[in-house]
Amino acid sequence: MTTTKQDIRKLNEDQLKTWLTGHGEQGFRSKQIQEWLWKRSARTFDDMTNLSLKTRQLLAEHFEVRTLSVAKQQQSADGTIKSSFRLYDGNLVEGVLIPALRKDEDNRMTACISSQVGCSLTCKFCATGYMDRKRNLEASEMVDQVVAIDQQAKDTYGTGLTNIVYMGMGEPLLNYTNMLDSVERITSPNGLGMSAKRITVSTAGIAKMIKKLGDDQVKFNLALSLHAANDDKRNQIMPINESNSLPALAEALNYFYKKTGTRVTFEYIVFNNFNDTLQDAKELWQFTKKVPAKVNIIEYNPIAEADFRNTDSQKLDQFAGFLEDRGVVVNIRRSRGKDIDAACGQLAGKQ
Repeated sequence: MTTTKQDIRKLNEDQLKTWLTGHGEQGFRSKQIQEWLWKRSARTFDDMTNLSLKTRQLLAEHFEVRTLSVAKQQQSADGTIKSSFRLYDGNLVEGVLIPALRKDEDNRMTACISSQVGCSLTCKFCATGYMDRKRNLEASEMVDQVVAIDQQAKDTYGTGLTNIVYMGMGEPLLNYTNMLDSVERITSPNGLGMSAKRITVSTAGIAKMIKKLGDDQVKFNLALSLHAANDDKRNQIMPINESNSLPALAEALNYFYKKTGTRVTFEYIVFNNFNDTLQDAKELWQFTKKVPAKVNIIEYNPIAEADFRNTDSQKLDQFAGFLEDRGVVVNIRRSRGKDIDAACGQLAGKQ
């Protein structure tokens, strides 16, 4: 009879120390093993060369390191790289490397990573929203995406990652504990050692979990996928709004701001003849007065499952200008990787 080996990365240092001493090993080995797993990204026990062969064999008898692999990789004409990652159980998720194009982007190298296999929120403009949610990702699977994309950046562009955004497949706040654990592993000196201020977690808007972020006094940045500052319109494209209305989100975001001191970013996709009028811009401006925030205006990237189209450039400029004239900090985010379905809203775990 075969028994399934335990994923060793689910054990913290103390748990692993207890296991080691219970099997006749020295407890300090736990710290060494954790360093191999999280700081040096070891993928086999044979990599852990400062452990005895006997210890490595013991670990291999009882544990495994569940890693992901690149099932497919595509590079866009603009330099964006999309990877389809195969998980240990055969499921697929997608991650994206977005290199800087402009001088004002400070040579930024951004990893866009997924937090779930599929998604349960059914946003009407997003390819992932048309998939079923199969499961949450483990913290290690989110960290592994970062490690893999960082290596892609070094191999392709000669420099590592500068930024990480949880904006891929899934809703990070519905995988709250694993998401926070992954951030801890990414930012810890005993992990990848990145700054929390270089990490942004994006949510479709779950008020109680946004408040929990405030209670936990997280150090990373928070982005709200807003896309309409009108409950009726937002209900049409984001069913989550029916149970997390704009007033509820405004209250939660203000709570988050007071607890963390971190200003929120509103992500706003401009859809042609839906949310791109000056009245829509006025409603967005009024919403920014309720919550300290800046606004990222995003071009829409069409998907086969929906009929939405991007607004025209004149409307987009008028929309942004209306906000800027009233003191709102606005950035217009141009689409990247659209030709390989790697742009915002296009990730779907396809082969």
